Amino acid sequence: MEHDLLVAENIRCTVGDRVLFDELSFSARAGDLVEIRGPNGSGKSTLLRCLVGLHEPDAGDVRRPVDGLYVGHRSGICGRMTPIENLRWLAGITDSNADDGSIEGALGRVGLDDARHDVCDSLSAGQQRRVSLARLLVSAAPLWILDEPLTALDDDGRDLVGNLLARHRAIGGAAVCATHQTLPTAPEVTRTVTLGS
Repeated sequence: MEHDLLVAENIRCTVGDRVLFDELSFSARAGDLVEIRGPNGSGKSTLLRCLVGLHEPDAGDVRRPVDGLYVGHRSGICGRMTPIENLRWLAGITDSNADDGSIEGALGRVGLDDARHDVCDSLSAGQQRRVSLARLLVSAAPLWILDEPLTALDDDGRDLVGNLLARHRAIGGAAVCATHQTLPTAPEVTRTVTLGS
């Protein structure tokens, strides 16, 4: 039987005097991909932060009965550390039990074999995004909350995101992604939530 990994019910969020969204409801079940769409400033990032508990909505309820991993539109990595050190740190705070072998495997899968010992500040924007994506591979969280996951990626990187999403969904995970671009995924997006319309 399918079960909800995330439920948002009648949530409302304002910034100043402007209502970003109101009475917004949706859910994500195992195998789902929910796209959050809307123009700049419509509240996509704010909505994702509400879903992970980094921002309190003005009204409504968000229930997340499973662990979630949030990857924001910024890289979320420490520039003074190497990719390996960043992933070790993440594994330590999330109790993912990822060892050095699985961390190196994750970096290899995202195309960073040759850069795994380089300080992240020396990496390109696309390489830093790949370090962020490698976090998905060392986490056991069944729910992924992704803000603009295709930012700074080349075509190979975009395909990588599609493959990661397809694999995650196939094993019973779900993802909620805010994006301006078409996500390269198979099967299709389960549902689209449009803000600012």
